[in-house]
Amino acid sequence: MSDKHATLTIEGKSYALPIIEGSEGDMAVDIRSLLKESGYITLDSGYMNTGSCSSDITFLDGNKGILNYRGYAIDELAEQCSFIEVAYLLFLGELPNRTQLNDFRELISRYALIHEDMIHFFDHFPPKASPMSILSTMVNSLGSYYPEMSADSSDEAVLSVAARLLSKIRTIAAFSYKKSEGHPLVSPRYDLSYCGNFLNMMFDKPVTPYVVHPEVVATVNKLLILHADHEQNCSTSTVRLVGSAGVNLYTSISAGISALWGPLHGGANQAVIEMLEGIHRDNNDFEKYIKKAKDPNDNFRLSGFGHRVYKTFDPRATIIKRACEQTLKVLNVDDPLLEIAMQLEEIARSDDYFISRNLYPNVDFYSGIIYRAMGIPTNMFTVMFAMGRLPGWISHWQEMMMDTKDRKIGRPRQIYTGPVKRDFVPLHERG
Repeated sequence: MSDKHATLTIEGKSYALPIIEGSEGDMAVDIRSLLKESGYITLDSGYMNTGSCSSDITFLDGNKGILNYRGYAIDELAEQCSFIEVAYLLFLGELPNRTQLNDFRELISRYALIHEDMIHFFDHFPPKASPMSILSTMVNSLGSYYPEMSADSSDEAVLSVAARLLSKIRTIAAFSYKKSEGHPLVSPRYDLSYCGNFLNMMFDKPVTPYVVHPEVVATVNKLLILHADHEQNCSTSTVRLVGSAGVNLYTSISAGISALWGPLHGGANQAVIEMLEGIHRDNNDFEKYIKKAKDPNDNFRLSGFGHRVYKTFDPRATIIKRACEQTLKVLNVDDPLLEIAMQLEEIARSDDYFISRNLYPNVDFYSGIIYRAMGIPTNMFTVMFAMGRLPGWISHWQEMMMDTKDRKIGRPRQIYTGPVKRDFVPLHERG
């Protein structure tokens, strides 16, 4: 905390509010004592300018397009690390050495199966049940079968529970897809990597064995890393808010999955694909859709452009665009949607309308095209997002639970705008 203060004057009386400075220079006005001292609260719809906590996990500067996990730049992690390495970093704050990484991988392999009773749960979901609904329900159920993590857990216990969740969410996701297709379940294999195992469980069939391409595995690693954490977004804030009531990790993560399910949060890459398909059906009439996007009276928006936090290019988008081109080439996929996406980006990045509004491509713009090329259906896109975001959710839940100084149950305030006190009218007098 710095020695600086902000002064707020209300009805002639001044209040000194401490200034808090983060390690990367981000500044905040501490209003925690304001209600007690003045009787006033602050109002901030959507929490667009409100910090709910301090955190050591992720630094994000939307004006400069910076995203760092535990101090490491996102592009370096995405290009040089596996998803498991980054998960370890988020959990414990340091990148693992070779022995630590091998031990962590061993844990993930050991915990890959889910309890046999839970496999029968899949039989009771409707055939067309949303994979996100299944994922949320199954993750919540894990708490009935496996040990929980406590606030004072050792590093070994944290890694054990985290490895269990990381491993089992992958198995649950693949099984939910297989059930929706009516295909036999594919068990995890000890000889495959985290991402290779997921792809094999998704696509291997008795009649057509799946070939795990190292280049595709590398791309999935990148995608999961890029989604692993993103500061206090809707789903992460939900995990913290639910967890603040003392709820166990599994149920808190289940709540985060439900928040991510929302089309305004995790469903954006699906919306991008649907938009690109619509443009393709309309004979690639770019001019028409650019015009619609600019029309204030038209509800159409260019999906995948702009971001709540980034006011410049999303650093993750550059990595994903490059990975998209490489992956489609490896898989020998000629997807017309990629060409449409690239042309839309070129138009938008040279148009003053989009530039002045900071409408640059975000992380969702190209990720759906990659998933399509891999054969992952659109209703699994958000599941992929959830798998990637899991390390961040776990890390934030644990960080919050360990904060014995400032941890409090989440309880936002409100400004009441309803009727003032009214006299009660008995039923027989109401006409």
